[in-house]
Amino acid sequence: MHNPSAYLKMRVLGAVDMAEGNSIVARIKNVSAMTFTDEDGQARQFTWRTISTWLYRYKVGGITTMENKPRSDKGRTRKVVLEDLQEAIDQILPKLHGRAPTRGAIYRLCIEEGLLSRSQVAPNTFRRLVKQHDMLKPEADCDNKRRLAFAKAHANEMWQADTLFGPYVNHNGTPTQSKLIALLDDCSRVCCHGQFFVAETTDTLIQALRAAFYKRGVPQSLYVDNGSIYTSKEIVQICARLGCLLHHAPVRDGAAKGKVERFFRTVRDQFLVRNLDLSSLEVLNRSFTEWVEERYNAQIHSVLGMPPLDRYALDRSRIRFLPPNEANDELFFVEEPRLVRADNTFSFKAMRFEAPRHLPDRTIQVRFERKNPASRVIVYYKGERMGEARLLDMIANDRKPIIENKEV
Repeated sequence: MHNPSAYLKMRVLGAVDMAEGNSIVARIKNVSAMTFTDEDGQARQFTWRTISTWLYRYKVGGITTMENKPRSDKGRTRKVVLEDLQEAIDQILPKLHGRAPTRGAIYRLCIEEGLLSRSQVAPNTFRRLVKQHDMLKPEADCDNKRRLAFAKAHANEMWQADTLFGPYVNHNGTPTQSKLIALLDDCSRVCCHGQFFVAETTDTLIQALRAAFYKRGVPQSLYVDNGSIYTSKEIVQICARLGCLLHHAPVRDGAAKGKVERFFRTVRDQFLVRNLDLSSLEVLNRSFTEWVEERYNAQIHSVLGMPPLDRYALDRSRIRFLPPNEANDELFFVEEPRLVRADNTFSFKAMRFEAPRHLPDRTIQVRFERKNPASRVIVYYKGERMGEARLLDMIANDRKPIIENKEV
């Protein structure tokens, strides 16, 4: 729900003057129990602490202090990227000549060398992150080796995927925070696909995966975190069908997916700071696609020394694309087992369907689209596509076939 407007705040403060109570505190608490309607017709209630804050600001600065002000750090990176933190520590440790200084001493050296800044990460945050992710332990003693810097040799050997909370967009007349689901190739740093959604769900992740696989081919492995959408059975099934290994990063180890985290930092610093048109999700996605393809993927990468698209093209002969096939969309469907009855029918979503082939007393696999399950029901048996199931029509089955009389 969006922040209340200055007009709504003034209505609340006006109600304080008219409310019952022998003191200002009592009147404010009585107003906190009232319900107000905002400009969008939504019912709103506010705590007595919030109303007290508004009243204080109004008495000090007048109505000008009632306007909603944007954050002073809006558009800036508010968290240090763990990969950058590890790189700074790796540059400082060789200069210590084997000594074992405290985390505070390492932090001061990183600041003095210009590798980090205090505005980027505070001392307490630095010490906490270093301890939490074992950044000072040698590689042999570190349990989380996937956190250390690594890079695949060829394009599409591994993709990294994650979600970034984006700006608020107008969705059906209501400001809604968008979520960017992005997939990044580990070797070439190519953004295989990125798309803003109004929700982070299994359906939106499947939509992003489908677009990425069609555009950039099928990776050998997919590296994701332990979020609910990335561990869902649907994603596991899709990766298994396509021959893509699904790997999950250690719990609470953001540095393990350092490359996609670094990409998100670039998105914040170079794309989200623009004067974006947030009138709709479609407009935002068009702007983002244009920025990715014409700026990010096409510009020289500081680590690669060449544009990500050029590095990706070097391994084009190794990339496995989806073959042209009308049944490709079924690779992204949900799959559930069903038992076929003796009359060659099975139940699905409180309806009865006829199997496309004679499969009585057999367990089949039914594939369907999550958004519209009954629109297309595809039957598979032992990995082989049997065809599309048909909704049972018992009256039509009762009719005898028409046999034309032919004169001899």
